[in-house]
Amino acid sequence: MAAQALPKACVIGAGCSGFTTIKRLKDYGVPYDCFEMSDEIGGNWYYKNPNGLSACYESLHIDTSKWRLAFEDYPVPAGWPDFPHHAQLHQYFKDYVDHFGLRPTITFNTRVERAQRTEDGLWAVTLSTGETRLYDVLFVCNGHHWDPRVPEYPGEFDGPAFHAHAYCDPFEPVDMRGKNVVVVGMGNSAMDIASELSQRPIAKNLWVSARRGVWVFPKYMNGKPADKSAMPSWMPRKLGLSLARKVIKKTIGNMEDYGLPKPDHEPLEAHPSVSGEFLTRAGCGDIKFKPAIKALEGSCVRFADDSVETVDAIVFATGYKITFPFFDEAELKPDADHRFPLFKRMMKPGVPNLFFMGLAQPLPTLVNFAEQQAKLAAAYLAGAYAPPAEAEMVRIMEKDEERHTGQFYDSARHTIQVDFNVYCADLKKEIVKGEARARSQGGKLPVTARAALQPEPQLAPT
Repeated sequence: MAAQALPKACVIGAGCSGFTTIKRLKDYGVPYDCFEMSDEIGGNWYYKNPNGLSACYESLHIDTSKWRLAFEDYPVPAGWPDFPHHAQLHQYFKDYVDHFGLRPTITFNTRVERAQRTEDGLWAVTLSTGETRLYDVLFVCNGHHWDPRVPEYPGEFDGPAFHAHAYCDPFEPVDMRGKNVVVVGMGNSAMDIASELSQRPIAKNLWVSARRGVWVFPKYMNGKPADKSAMPSWMPRKLGLSLARKVIKKTIGNMEDYGLPKPDHEPLEAHPSVSGEFLTRAGCGDIKFKPAIKALEGSCVRFADDSVETVDAIVFATGYKITFPFFDEAELKPDADHRFPLFKRMMKPGVPNLFFMGLAQPLPTLVNFAEQQAKLAAAYLAGAYAPPAEAEMVRIMEKDEERHTGQFYDSARHTIQVDFNVYCADLKKEIVKGEARARSQGGKLPVTARAALQPEPQLAPT
């Protein structure tokens, strides 16, 4: 009996989610085309990426230790520091792609302009070259840290105001020396940028403005990278959180001791803000805190406590939107509350030939997250994994959402939160269950190879 032809996939993007996905597809013999709008792989970790979508700044070091971000089949260089610089990480990505022979399979300088489902369930993919191609399956690997979210305020500001996405260093895009600067937000980028600009040779005054206080976690605890001591996946969540919170509070003390506001939540009820420098800069008085911005008043900024400061520049470290510019269908986009539930954070029930890879905010890292997801996706396309029935997929989704996001306060930042250890443990179990389902179905392909047989795309009416 002749082997079944495997479906052909289109992979959008060659960042860490895209190239780890195609590596696994290649391992399983699943044919694919991978399109990258830039001239090199790396996506967000490609500093000054000519596609304009990288959020890297010159001083950026990843907040995840090398022990947790390494790909499982390609070790990080032995001489790396615990927390590598972005240039080291990007080189590691390039070395990975070249080691596994993936580069020739990536089409560079080509953007996916539109991806639309056809009447018979295939994917019509229109490229920046003007060509439209048909595919059996679509992998969305375009990332979710490239479309800046900027708050709106009453009034106008006379000086430069830009998102952290545009920040390169203390002199680009704006020379911050001797300036009064407000950094809005208290996430990881805000911590890094505020710490850098607050040094006395740079900003004259540096205020961090936020709606609430946060817990700032150190990179090291007991002389070791803090993320090496993650909770085991088998530990009950409430017990693990209780133990972790006690250790955190004992290690770092109260945020008020550093001149910061008292958080209105417990540690780990928000995505952690990690910095090895921020608390020191705050304790030294180089970083000062202000509540949320109330209004912009020309050269001044009014805050929620009605204090007013003369300000030269504002940096918005206020996060990103989840955006899929190539989709027209509303059901393939997040809702107004930034929510986008998926089975195992990658599959949408009812659409069997679509995968969203790396669409999560995992603790501790996103770098090797899609590498794990691709184990299920590639096995699925090769007929070695079968998902549960749609109703069961929805039930599992709801259970997973509560397990991963239930501890966090309500915020757009937390809608795709995932505990990496717990997720991977659950994923392994699901793959084993899916392998049994696939065997019982005789290894039937859930997505068949039909695109190559179609003469041209037959688009569904819009």
